[in-house]
This record gives sequence, C-alpha cells and structure tokens, in this order.
Amino acid sequence: MVATTMLLLVLSGPLKALTYLLKHGLVGFTMGSLWRSGANWTVSVLLCAIVRALGSVGYVLITSFLIRENIFALITINIHASLTFIFTAAGIYTVPSMEAIYALFSILVFINSGSFTFLLHLLYAAFLSRLGMKASLRLPRWLEKAI
Repeated sequence: MVATTMLLLVLSGPLKALTYLLKHGLVGFTMGSLWRSGANWTVSVLLCAIVRALGSVGYVLITSFLIRENIFALITINIHASLTFIFTAAGIYTVPSMEAIYALFSILVFINSGSFTFLLHLLYAAFLSRLGMKASLRLPRWLEKAI
C-alpha cells in the first residue's frame, strides 16, 4: 500500500496518490490486518465496507474541492428528483424530507461498498487458497465446500 501510494505520488502527483489511498489503500490495509488477525468474515466484510464508504465520501469531497462544485448537493438534488418522480408515479403525492434523502444516499453507498468488499473477499479467498495459503484464512463453511 505504501509503495503503491508513493509510486503514484511520484509519477502522477499527490491527487492520484490520495484518491488511490482513500478508495483502495485503506480497504486493502483493513482487509489484510483483519485477515491476519483471524477475524470473522462478517466482521471483516462490515468493517471493510465502512472503510470503503468513508473512502468514497472522502473521494467525493476531494473532487468537489478541486472542481469547485458541490457534488453532494448535486447528488441530493438528483435523489430528491428521482424519489419525487417515483412517488408521483406510484400515486403518492408527498415530498421526501432531506433526512430521508440523506438516509437513502448513505444506504446506497454502504450497499455499494458492502457488495464490493464481499466480492473482494470471495475473490481473494479463492485466489489465496489456490496458492496454498488456505491454513492462514478462516473461510466460512459454504466457501470451504465450494473451494
């Protein structure tokens, strides 16, 4: 993680290194340290999903700052318009509150991050078990049967 970030810092600049660190580096560090400590898969997927979600929010904040546009405002405006359209099409004539929009945005980001980290866990478990490192991983029973 450190070597890749430093290489990106030298070759592509501080922005690329910081966005890599937020989106991928911290997730890799968290997943590696949890796997090394022998944590449960559920705990590992949840913690990695939280780290990935926070990294995604940090990425959007950095991008918003650099392009001088509030991307979170654009996201909330689009979610508000979509929810209003869906409610109107369903015959519900109400305006969603900002709390509901923020909750929906948070849930969607967490689902996205959770599915990404779950797939990473599956792929790395299959890959590392094929390399003969199965003894260092605590795989779920359904995955051990499949591999």
